[in-house]
Amino acid sequence: MRTKLISLVALAAISTLLNAGGDIAPVEPAVSVPVATPAVATSSVEAPSAFTTSANLALTSNYIWRGMTQTSNSPAVQGGIDLGYNGLYAGVWGSNINFGTEASLEADLYGGYKGELAGIGYDLGYILYAYPNDSTALNFEEVYFGLSKSIGDLGLNAKYYKGIEAAGDPKDYWEAGASYALPAGFGLAGSYGDYEDYGSNYKVGVSKAVGKFTLGVAYTDFKGDIGFSDEDNIVGTISTSF
Repeated sequence: MRTKLISLVALAAISTLLNAGGDIAPVEPAVSVPVATPAVATSSVEAPSAFTTSANLALTSNYIWRGMTQTSNSPAVQGGIDLGYNGLYAGVWGSNINFGTEASLEADLYGGYKGELAGIGYDLGYILYAYPNDSTALNFEEVYFGLSKSIGDLGLNAKYYKGIEAAGDPKDYWEAGASYALPAGFGLAGSYGDYEDYGSNYKVGVSKAVGKFTLGVAYTDFKGDIGFSDEDNIVGTISTSF
């Protein structure tokens, strides 16, 4: 998920691309799995299980992660699966990539715990970015902590990623963003982030819900530190979750 050692991502729709440039796997609507009601119960309504499952798929014109293209400005097909249990979650997310090396696939494995305290959401977890078709030298790990708050149609969020293992000196990243629900199924979102020793980025975009799909377009800008090139991109994405 970076131009890595060479130049080291969603809302996957705007919801993933603006939530992580294809960054870590997005929060998706959960599907409850029912369990049978005990025979002695007088109600015919089944009790929901604490286990949840969800999946997401997306097609994007350019996989952007922390402001940097991961596909050499080419399209990407992305998707993931998430499991949850009483706030605990684990998942896997993948995308095609192009760093100009043997690596052609990114596979992220992650897990953590989400909850809410005094009306403020929190998210604590771990993520492994793996590149199966190349040397493990590209792989790296982070732990993260995020906060979120909803105020009517306005959503605020911030997340800090602490690098814990990488081929070189692990780097940290932080990002803060906001989203706003507009009429007729439209949404507006933006964020600003800073990647230690690599550069800073911002992104802004709009999305539109169309049935079970979300269509989005976003502008992203990356200002690289010494040794890293500036980038700016306009990215279109279509995604769905189930």
